Amino acid sequence: MRKPLAIILLLSLFLGSCNAQQPKTPLVVFAAGSLIIPFDHIEKAFEAKYPNIDVLAEYHGSIQVMRHATELHEPIDVVATADAALIPMLMYATNVPETAKPYADWYVNFASNHLALTYKAESKYADEINSDNWTEVISRPDVKTGIADPRFDASGYRALMAFALAEISEQNYGLFDPMFKDQFTFPVTIFRGDEMTTVTVPEILETKPEAHVVIRGASIELIARLEAGDLDYAFEYESVIKQHNLKMVSLPAEVNLGEQSQEEFYKQVQVNLDFQRFATVKPQFRGERIGYGITIPASAEHPEEAAQFIAFLLSDEGRAIMEADSHPMFETFPADGYENLPPGLKPFAVPMK
Repeated sequence: MRKPLAIILLLSLFLGSCNAQQPKTPLVVFAAGSLIIPFDHIEKAFEAKYPNIDVLAEYHGSIQVMRHATELHEPIDVVATADAALIPMLMYATNVPETAKPYADWYVNFASNHLALTYKAESKYADEINSDNWTEVISRPDVKTGIADPRFDASGYRALMAFALAEISEQNYGLFDPMFKDQFTFPVTIFRGDEMTTVTVPEILETKPEAHVVIRGASIELIARLEAGDLDYAFEYESVIKQHNLKMVSLPAEVNLGEQSQEEFYKQVQVNLDFQRFATVKPQFRGERIGYGITIPASAEHPEEAAQFIAFLLSDEGRAIMEADSHPMFETFPADGYENLPPGLKPFAVPMK
């Protein structure tokens, strides 16, 4: 017996309404601020491919990203940091309260970058600064230079490393003090050993009123200050500078922390954070080539969708989006803890040597 057309239409409308109201799976992604623009484009393309998933992205300095997972215990599905070394340092070493298992036991190293200086045509000495004299120019008392807070953002401690590396490269050990000495209420110090130069950041990091160094919580905040004319220069990643169409001073290979050929040279510097923000570890950052890391916290509520997101990022489509936004990805993706990767990610990665 055939159903009347009216009933068929009503059933169709009812089922269509039910389908339209199907809730999407929320995928919470916490990432470094330097990934805002490329990850926004990744998000749009990923959601177009997986319309049942709603990416909820939030951006901070890399250390702050870690804190949201391991200290504030927020339900985060994907963590992406501008310093892959933070993942074993802070996530391997910290346990999920409910399970007593580490927050992570693997990560994929997926992208690199170069540290650089950005400025505007109106910046003081803009017609003079170059990759040879940058340390001298930005150390002048009348020049305002922005640095991300090294207690929260990887680009901040990398800016300190850049000055220490410049001293070693140029064999001129009078570059660090003109930039940083007497700028803070509690000093940022440098110790030049025979084999290691160590910069120590105090627990309380605040600039003096007359300081020419300006500290902000995350590197991306410095862009707004520069564009508003509050800064002359700022330490940023090259990808971010290009995305905002700003002027750039490229730093020498021995200083920019982005060259594979200089990895051994970078190891001559270290930054220590001299405070108890993390209960279980004392953060110490050794100079190395910039590497972005990504993982799925053990506390993730949607690990399968998180693996889909990472697989999309590591795919040819994801690479094309990242590189269109001037953010270089590695040719292959080394994975620490490769054996612990979700099965769907193993084809995209290789074991880390």
